[in-house]
Amino acid sequence: MDLPVDEWKSYILQKWSLLPESIQVTICTAETLSDIFLHSSSLLQPEDEMFLQRLSSGYLVRKDPDAPLFYREEGNKKFQEKDYMGATLLYSKGISHSRPNSEDISLCYANRSAALFHLGQYETCLKDILRAQMHGYPERLQPKMMLRKAECLVTLGRLQEASQVISDLERNVAVKQTLAASQFQIQQGTLCRLKMKVQEKENLTESSPAVLTNAFEEMNLREENEQISSASSSVGLCTDPLKGRCLIATKDILPGELLVKEDAFVSVLNPGEMPPLHYGLDSKWDTRVANGDLYCHQCLKHTLATVPCDRCSYAKYCSLECMQQAWEHYHSIECSLGGLLLALGVFCHIALRSTLLARFEDAGQVIRKLCDEVSNKDIALPESENLVQTFSYDLGGEIEKNGKTVETPIPGCDINGIYKNNYNAVFNLLPHTKNHSPEHKFLCALSVSALCRQLEAAHLQTSLKSSQPEAAAVPAMCQELHIWGVAMLRHMLQLQCNAQAITAIQQTGSKENMVTDSRQVRLATGIFPVVSLLNHSCSPNTSVSFVSTVATIRASQPIGKGQEILHCYGPHESRMSVAERQQKLRSQYFFDCSCLACQTEKRVRAAGPRWEAFCCNSCRELMQGDDVLSCGNASCAEAVSRDRLVSRLQDLQKQIAMAQKLLGNGKLERAVQLLLGCQRDATSFLSAEHRVVGEIEDSLAQAYAALGDWQKSATHLQKSLRVVEVRHGPSSVEMGHELFKLAQIFFNGRGSIGAKMARVLGMAPWPLPQVLEWLWSRQSVVPGGRAGWIPVVHMRESV
Repeated sequence: MDLPVDEWKSYILQKWSLLPESIQVTICTAETLSDIFLHSSSLLQPEDEMFLQRLSSGYLVRKDPDAPLFYREEGNKKFQEKDYMGATLLYSKGISHSRPNSEDISLCYANRSAALFHLGQYETCLKDILRAQMHGYPERLQPKMMLRKAECLVTLGRLQEASQVISDLERNVAVKQTLAASQFQIQQGTLCRLKMKVQEKENLTESSPAVLTNAFEEMNLREENEQISSASSSVGLCTDPLKGRCLIATKDILPGELLVKEDAFVSVLNPGEMPPLHYGLDSKWDTRVANGDLYCHQCLKHTLATVPCDRCSYAKYCSLECMQQAWEHYHSIECSLGGLLLALGVFCHIALRSTLLARFEDAGQVIRKLCDEVSNKDIALPESENLVQTFSYDLGGEIEKNGKTVETPIPGCDINGIYKNNYNAVFNLLPHTKNHSPEHKFLCALSVSALCRQLEAAHLQTSLKSSQPEAAAVPAMCQELHIWGVAMLRHMLQLQCNAQAITAIQQTGSKENMVTDSRQVRLATGIFPVVSLLNHSCSPNTSVSFVSTVATIRASQPIGKGQEILHCYGPHESRMSVAERQQKLRSQYFFDCSCLACQTEKRVRAAGPRWEAFCCNSCRELMQGDDVLSCGNASCAEAVSRDRLVSRLQDLQKQIAMAQKLLGNGKLERAVQLLLGCQRDATSFLSAEHRVVGEIEDSLAQAYAALGDWQKSATHLQKSLRVVEVRHGPSSVEMGHELFKLAQIFFNGRGSIGAKMARVLGMAPWPLPQVLEWLWSRQSVVPGGRAGWIPVVHMRESV
């Protein structure tokens, strides 16, 4: 995923083990990235490239002229089964393999518009109808599609446009008689009903969850920071002799305050864990669904109606604008390398894209030291100064301005001391070259070298086709390829400690449920120069959430003036022991954590977390001990073996699983009775904050919500909330998810939850937007944040 595929990693590690010891020592003792790159790249042989080429060919990223018909027919089967979501995704795959301005692509767009119509995606349906027409949709099939367009317009309340479409259809019918009169009469009846629905909708107020969600997404910083781009004025940048660069509070900060809102300098969609689909199977075309089928490869916006690259089948976008922007900035070079980039992994892909984006920036004197390193090795610098000007920063902390030496005390800042979201800041993120293992550096260097060889090959191909728009970019790049290689190696090494996992919330469970649950998934990997300034704490005072490529940092607790602003890199005190956390941070980030949580846990070793504790059946005090547990109350003589309690817990969990299965099958009454029995049993030997107690209460809340008993549902969910708060903390994403479910219960049961229930919970049965505002006031984390240890880096995950 992040690093190259396992086959390439194993191949390179074997190659490393077979190298003479003298060569290994040379690479191990190399002091500069330039030396590491040059020594390693000289060892890349043609047979190595051929092996990598075979791996890359397993990914079907080129357009296949036979694929559109296959995907269209498969989509039609799903459509007939009324699986409109499945049909939409299959039609999208057909579109990605179709050539522009062909009947294949127009038919796939038209079919997808029909599936989108049944999904209620009327705006998107209209866009697909327009795309089908732009690509030459057959005239004989136009009437049916135009009727669909009219229905969309009526549903959206755009009645004038709908009337024009109907009038055009009437004229066409009169002239060509392509549509049966009975069918048109039916359509006119449907049109009247839709008009009535539109009028009803116009009388409704727009107090929907989407309205408030959009308001949250559009929240901006109250006052921009003059020193740090994308940060509020409450944040300051300084350096610490031990920690390096860090962010501190310049004034007292309240929980929920927006501190950073930063768009990724670069991001690459996570392709998922699916291996390449090799030929020779039942079908050579892949019907599996991955992130790339659901999200824009440029802005990461969720979309059911992707627009593909005109030349490859892999890159897909939410709009023509995103497609054109991606092509201009990087995809014109990446397009022919799709399979190779998938084989080399996300980190290598980000390294390439970062250097491509640097071409469009007036970074001005960013990497002089790098160029000096390369030039000292007798590599001629290119005549073009495009990249030389970009790579000209002296990492010693001084730059030249108008012939004078100017100090820049904080690396990454420009000559005016301003830290911006640009390539200068990205380049100055630490690569930790000396901390990485020799094998890891060799793998990264050879992967980058193989990529550079392919770029040279692309240069030769485009030189023969100089009329192509990307022809000018690749030759200029290849003239400076050694410098680019060293820069990409630097970025690839940076990413283990500085990449950020961009996450998204995906709904889980049946779409018929009125109260939905969700899970957090890793969507992409990106570089956020300002977010990367945050140091780690196992008990952080901020939370991070994402909307597309934008990361937002909010205070999760009061932060006093002068206090450091801290982020959790993954190992959180509520999810791992201090030993586990230290091991994770040491192996990936190369430091021993000395945050307050770690210091406290080292000094005071607790008997065990409350969410795993047993309690006394007689007096409800917590049980203590190893093999035999005794009541913590000195006046109580209760004692029991741990094995017996563990056995009871396992039996209880089996009962809960049976109840949840009944719940999933719609047998609600039986599920409730079984869960209530589990609740009574749990009370006799588990602590009130035990995680299993919380699981029972959450299941009961779900069952009562399905039965429409919102008061009981809210009561049980409130008990579940207490367990979640104890285990994960009041400012955790898990707590945010549970509070959002509580908001849904209040919204759905606003007419049935009485004043007594409202007083118990401390809030009134308001409509959902007001409930969310109440939640926001007491909770800094809303759904969309990052749930602790997400398996990736800063991300943050071990690689």
